Amino acid sequence: MEEELKCPVCGSLFREPIILPCSHNVCLPCARTIAVQTPETEQHLPPLLHPRGPAPTAAAAPPGPGAAGGSAACLDSECAAGGGGGDHADKLSLHSETDSGYGSYTPSLKSPNGVRVLPLVPAPPGAAAAPRGAGPAGSSLTCPQCHRSASLDQRGLRGFQRNRLLEAIVQRYQQGRAAAAAAKCQLCDRSPPEPAAVLCEQCEVLYCAACQLRCHPARGPFAKHRLAPPPGQPGAPGGGGDGGGGKGAGGGRKLPTCAEHDLENYSMYCVSCRSPVCYQCLEEGKHGKHDVKALGAMWKQHKAQLSQALNGVSDKAKEAKEFLVQLKNLLQQIQENGLDYEACLVAQCDALVDALTRQKAKLLTKVTKEREHKLKVVWDQINHCTLKLRQSTGLMEYCLEVIKENDPSGFLQISDALIKRVQVSQEQWVKGALEPKVSAEFDLTLDSEPLLQSIHQLDFIQMKLPPVPLLQLEKCCTRNNSVTLAWRMPPLSHNPVEGYILELDDGDGGQFREVYVGKETLCTIDGLHFNSTYNARVKAFNSSGVGPYSKTVILQTSDVAWFTFDPSSAHRDIVLSNDNQTATCNSYDDRVVLGTAAFSKGVHYWELHVDRYDNHPDPAFGIARINVVKDMMLGKDDKAWAMYVDNNRSWFMHCNSHTNRTEGGVSKGATVGVLLDLNKHNLTFYINGQQQGPPAFENIEGVFMPALSLNRNVQVTLQTGLEVPQCVKQPKLPNN
Repeated sequence: MEEELKCPVCGSLFREPIILPCSHNVCLPCARTIAVQTPETEQHLPPLLHPRGPAPTAAAAPPGPGAAGGSAACLDSECAAGGGGGDHADKLSLHSETDSGYGSYTPSLKSPNGVRVLPLVPAPPGAAAAPRGAGPAGSSLTCPQCHRSASLDQRGLRGFQRNRLLEAIVQRYQQGRAAAAAAKCQLCDRSPPEPAAVLCEQCEVLYCAACQLRCHPARGPFAKHRLAPPPGQPGAPGGGGDGGGGKGAGGGRKLPTCAEHDLENYSMYCVSCRSPVCYQCLEEGKHGKHDVKALGAMWKQHKAQLSQALNGVSDKAKEAKEFLVQLKNLLQQIQENGLDYEACLVAQCDALVDALTRQKAKLLTKVTKEREHKLKVVWDQINHCTLKLRQSTGLMEYCLEVIKENDPSGFLQISDALIKRVQVSQEQWVKGALEPKVSAEFDLTLDSEPLLQSIHQLDFIQMKLPPVPLLQLEKCCTRNNSVTLAWRMPPLSHNPVEGYILELDDGDGGQFREVYVGKETLCTIDGLHFNSTYNARVKAFNSSGVGPYSKTVILQTSDVAWFTFDPSSAHRDIVLSNDNQTATCNSYDDRVVLGTAAFSKGVHYWELHVDRYDNHPDPAFGIARINVVKDMMLGKDDKAWAMYVDNNRSWFMHCNSHTNRTEGGVSKGATVGVLLDLNKHNLTFYINGQQQGPPAFENIEGVFMPALSLNRNVQVTLQTGLEVPQCVKQPKLPNN
């Protein structure tokens, strides 16, 4: 966690930290060091900063927050002597983006932490001295981490908010570290005394582990004494997990006051500005028309978001620790296997005549290089994973300390940035990051059978490319819009195979693309187009390369779709029966269920038979995307297109907007048909064979699934595998 508490400029623990507009933090003394003037006031810059003109004679460096507390180094002697002034002027050139208020600069000097800083800009002659913490008008401050620059107003650095939460955590961290360092055993005869392991609260004596067993045994009169961790360690009295144990939002500290109104405490949170505000800010300030919420509610909400994000990072950190153990075991296996191969190779070579001596050395070199390569790859993975784990662990510890803080306004100052950082930290553990890049096995085989005249050609057997796989046509099949392919290697094939690559075209005779890579010889591909012809082929690979393609097999998907209701995507109040073809609902509210098929091409038609219809409810029929909202009527969000209907009339619904009212309702025994034409990109509905108005929706593109919403007053049965109706009755005209 210590890395999270260090200033990116001086490299030391934060002192009077302030929050920059980019949500990063910097010490207030360091902020004075890296503040520079923008080109708007270029006439006040020192001669060194002007792009043209005579070279300066000397340039003083500002006092910096270095590791030794001294000032930053002066500019180099070449510049001070007047030589190379143009070069240094280029290095110190300023670039401003006056429209946005942000800019960038190329600094010259370096702080102890490696961050480049500019000298302080002297005030123009005759100008009044600015108060402490304020900068001249036209000054800017560039974040040393993300390099975004922010212009300073008349208040200067006082315009940035003080990060009280971070300051309290730094203070608590320093106190805990000092207490832990000072906790020594008080009964040790050793010099220096051993670190204390426990504190007896009755005896008020610190014991190391050895002295505890000798002077404070578990049995006898001391058995009932309470032993606690020494001061400064987690769980110790006064060690503080709650920032001092104070009650209320401030933990016993004085409540923070508004930066704009010194006499007012923070009471609300401005969602638009992402900042705590007071009552006067809402009454007469710039936040009067902004969206504001209660400070305590937003505090709890952001704490919950940060805690939820931390869970994902914690899981990844646990996986990383297990992965490190796996890598270390892999190191040992590589070492052992490498030694075994060397011993085998030496035994084979020593069995041969002296003519093999020089060849033996060459072979040993190959094995050693292979082993060193594998070891290097694994060590690189260990170092990389260890670095990521340390960063994630430090961020977790810092965030946990932030969560323990009871200052809502301080927490909300930094919570958004912390949530984003935790989410980015979780995303860095991409798929495959916790998998070894090399195996412990050495794919080397020595052939010692050749005759004596072949000794000079003695070498490791080079692996050959794998042969052509054979497609097992009797096992290849199609079902709905999915295809299944099976293959095997030819008999008497001794070349090793590490895996297979299955390729499929787009169903229109286009280019092939990889759809599967692995060791299995059976693969099913879902989500294809209906009524389409696909070409498939497969090839094998090993460490020597990729073998030739197999013969191409042609697969035809179904003309019409056979599907059922999908129990995995249905709302929990939906009840399915009749092999998932009949749907009812346990709730009086509308609930959504999707079909198991997905359509992106072609013309599709299905029907729903109304088995039960009580109290005139409004079921809705149509299509939806996979992420449609499941707990309200179909069509009320932008992920569904539907027709909802009662016993007299029907309406089209999308984005909670209903249009095109048409006469003709449903009752028990009615049939509702849905026609999805993705060639014309429209959707049409039928009730008992009667088309309900013109096509309900136009310009529909994408991937859709059949959808239905109903409540407990309705029961419907799905009928699929139907041909598109050829004869369509004329639609009824909508009522105006």
